[in-house]
Amino acid sequence: MKKIITNNKKAFHDYFILETFEAGIALKGTEVKSVKQGKINLKDSYAKIKNGELFLFNAHISPYKHGNLFNHEPTRTRKLLLHKKEIDRIAGKINEKGLTLIPLKIYQKKGLIKVELGLGKGKKIHDKREEIKRKDIEREIRYETKYKT
Repeated sequence: MKKIITNNKKAFHDYFILETFEAGIALKGTEVKSVKQGKINLKDSYAKIKNGELFLFNAHISPYKHGNLFNHEPTRTRKLLLHKKEIDRIAGKINEKGLTLIPLKIYQKKGLIKVELGLGKGKKIHDKREEIKRKDIEREIRYETKYKT
């Protein structure tokens, strides 16, 4: 059973998500406590492959309230845990198609903290406008059908 801790709503607004992956994340002790309290922000974060390993950049985890001396730097680079074959497959897709790897959500699964990563292609301004129009139309249709007399 998954317990969702946070979602990256901006990712779905800025990218077409083509494929998703589940990865573990290497955290320090006080970071785990902060994440379980929901004190994490994925707004401007991204994942990147360096030297055959996957890392998460710019994810902001607030310092743990009772951690004092043992607290961590809020935006440090964190290692993501995936099998080597999966990392190679992702690297191939990123290089071939020019895609970006974005964290979509962080959740707890069987006591472990997981990150859902999405391979995304950036949206153009007109794509964003079309999606906003489509959502407005759907919202109006739902309203009309709900309160139709």
